[in-house]
Amino acid sequence: MNLSDELYSKFTRLIYQKTGLHYEPGKKYYVQKRLEKQVERLRLDSFNAYYMLLKFSDSAAEFERLINDLTVNETYFFRDFPQLRHFAEDVLQLVVKEKRRNNDYKIKIWSAACSSGEEPYTLAIILQEMIDEPEEWDFSIIASDINTDVLQSAKIGLYDFRSVRDVPTEYFDKYFSLRDGKFAVNSAIKNLIHFRKINLMDSKAFSEITGCDFIFCRNALIYFDDHSRKKVVDNFYHSLNPGGFLFLGHSESVGRITSAYQPQRIGSGIVYGRHK
Repeated sequence: MNLSDELYSKFTRLIYQKTGLHYEPGKKYYVQKRLEKQVERLRLDSFNAYYMLLKFSDSAAEFERLINDLTVNETYFFRDFPQLRHFAEDVLQLVVKEKRRNNDYKIKIWSAACSSGEEPYTLAIILQEMIDEPEEWDFSIIASDINTDVLQSAKIGLYDFRSVRDVPTEYFDKYFSLRDGKFAVNSAIKNLIHFRKINLMDSKAFSEITGCDFIFCRNALIYFDDHSRKKVVDNFYHSLNPGGFLFLGHSESVGRITSAYQPQRIGSGIVYGRHK
């Protein structure tokens, strides 16, 4: 089957309208292979038949299957360790000190685009290890993704060695157990995570998440264009507490798309903060 440039543009516009994900002409081969898989599964005779199904079907299930196939991302525990160390040793300590001063013992984190769960579980370990007397605190981590397949995997919390290869040795026995040749996340951190399917283009979903001290959205905005990025980071702003912080991937920046955040040097790095 041949996917014409015109039909490719129609598919990518539809995907963009519903998710904000932006696929340029150079991504045609990547997208086409995933479209082919769905066309074959449904035993359709053309890409156009599949496009019409996606566009006019009342069921969201088919579109969800395509998005699940398009958005499988690589991740692992303690990914980008220098940034996490900056969070744990500098930014988190600043917030904890302020909260203790105000007799506020709640910390809420949103791991947006959490994929198969390694990031939110990593953040849960950091909270347990880097805050004195963690039993005194109310920790809550929302972990969201648009991909329902990876969310289901995250809820199960079973990982192969490749995913846990960068976990510090001292955390292995404390937070993982071996199960059927895989590494299972222990309940001590599993119980802190609340998984949700969220489309980052869904403003209503954003309005339901408030009071976050930290939002992590690392290496997700690279799949959006500037218009969609602005919408997402503006919505993040309203989900953050005054004085809260947004963490992005190293190749991502909000500086040229919004002035809402205040870049701050805290300890060894720069972080985007919401004005108090």
